[in-house]
Amino acid sequence: MADSYLCCLCADVLRDPVTIPCGDVFCRECIKAYWDQMDHGAVYSCPQCRATFTPRPVLRRTVPSVSSRELQSPLTELRPFPDLNRESLCDFCTGRRNRAVKSCLVCLAYYCETHIKPHYESATFKRHKLVDETGNLDRKICPQHEKSLELFCRSDQMCICVLCTVREHRGHNSVSAEEERANKQKLLVVTQSEVQHIIQDRMKELQELRHNVEVLKDNANRAQTASDKIFSEMLQSVERWHAEICQLIQANLQAAMVQAESYVERLEQEILELKRRDAELRQMLDTEDNIHFLQNFPELYVAPEPMLPKVTINQEFSFSEVTKTATDIKLHLDNICKKEMGSVSKKVSDIPVYVLIPRPGGYHKVPPPPPPPSDLHEPKIRVDFLRYAVRLTFDPNTAYKELVLSDGNRRVVRKRSVQFYPEHPERFDRFCQVLCAEPLSGSRYYWEADWRGEFSVGVVYKSIPRKGKNSHCLLGYNDRSWSLLCSDSGYSAWHGRVDQDLPGATRAARIGVFLDYPAGSVSFYAASENMELVHRFQARFSEPLYAGFGVGDSVTLCPLQRTVQTYH
Repeated sequence: MADSYLCCLCADVLRDPVTIPCGDVFCRECIKAYWDQMDHGAVYSCPQCRATFTPRPVLRRTVPSVSSRELQSPLTELRPFPDLNRESLCDFCTGRRNRAVKSCLVCLAYYCETHIKPHYESATFKRHKLVDETGNLDRKICPQHEKSLELFCRSDQMCICVLCTVREHRGHNSVSAEEERANKQKLLVVTQSEVQHIIQDRMKELQELRHNVEVLKDNANRAQTASDKIFSEMLQSVERWHAEICQLIQANLQAAMVQAESYVERLEQEILELKRRDAELRQMLDTEDNIHFLQNFPELYVAPEPMLPKVTINQEFSFSEVTKTATDIKLHLDNICKKEMGSVSKKVSDIPVYVLIPRPGGYHKVPPPPPPPSDLHEPKIRVDFLRYAVRLTFDPNTAYKELVLSDGNRRVVRKRSVQFYPEHPERFDRFCQVLCAEPLSGSRYYWEADWRGEFSVGVVYKSIPRKGKNSHCLLGYNDRSWSLLCSDSGYSAWHGRVDQDLPGATRAARIGVFLDYPAGSVSFYAASENMELVHRFQARFSEPLYAGFGVGDSVTLCPLQRTVQTYH
């Protein structure tokens, strides 16, 4: 759906849309709530283009035009990173503001073609860093120190400023953004190569499938011609059997064509999606904005996986049985027809036209189930657990109002001020908790999290209570969740409001969680190469589970490289 139909405050489809004087459109309740927070001052600003107004503008209702095609088709055009296509306006124009063409990472401002000239001509700006205008300039500023983000902390996998290395990231492995971008760009090039290889494979499969469909048509036509010739020689008494043969052929051909059209459409859709991904990668590789590159790298680094199995024509499928039976009908006439028609119908109908060949992996973030647990060994060391690594992301619709998500919804920080979040039935409204978006069931999964401050981690059913002050909304304080509470003083395990102290366990800044859904267990580990078990719950899971977290200061979902699984 086009950006013009989304509210930039709630990131959702516009509800009761209103226009403000600069021309930007928002949900009525969103912009009212945003300006209510500014009522202590006399100047009001647009949260999108930063235009200022005095006094508070009157909200005018508007109706954006949305075509039915845009509402129905999620693949209307290849537009990677919509934010890159959103125009920003020059900060130094008066009156009508021109479109910005560059942004300065030192001035932290946008410039049009006219106002950027001093940066090229004056020695004063010689050391300033100019990049192509990509929007989101505020994301290039450290929220704590209001300095330009110029470094990358490899320990925490995030962009930082120079002052961050003095306190928050003191002693961490930090490098320049340029150096980290150079390293990660090599990985992204490999991902793009994989995407392009997949596109080539899918194009070849599409060509083969279309060819096989034509072969199928030719076979059907030959069978139809042979049947017509045989039945034209038969007596009038068998004409009714002729009609049944024709109907059988056409019915199977039609069914095959319907399947083929569905497979072709889905394969074309997959190719379009892969081309979209390739365009995203190409645009990201070409951008000069290192910070934007690094912030979007985790989402693009993982190579896409297939959406549907490979489709090929079943070699056993043939209309030859129809022709053979038609000949028998000609020889044996009515009595043989009654006997053989039932036989041929079953032979043709029961043999599938297409054979579905499973591909390794899948497009879903949650990997497909491995072999049954009876065939699997219990993981012992970290490399064994990484065979089941899954990439999780925090669900913004569940986040408590004091939590701020970042790094592609892979990091959450608790702020002591209320954030602007729209009302949602799945949001925790009293406790500082957040769930992940991916359902987990029917398989084994492993993930790790770094934490600061008191922290709880576990798995929950989607039906866990979310509203009210009662402690039944807390992780582990009900029969719909299993959690480990971590603090500087130690660990305790919680389920059904029953706690169990865990003395003697090594305190770790990184906790690993291993969910063996078929075996009915969830285990918590002090994550290291040897993986020290902290606690294990045994249960009979009856519905999909979701990773859940209680946040003290911050929680970061660690990037894990999944190893290849082999079974004997």
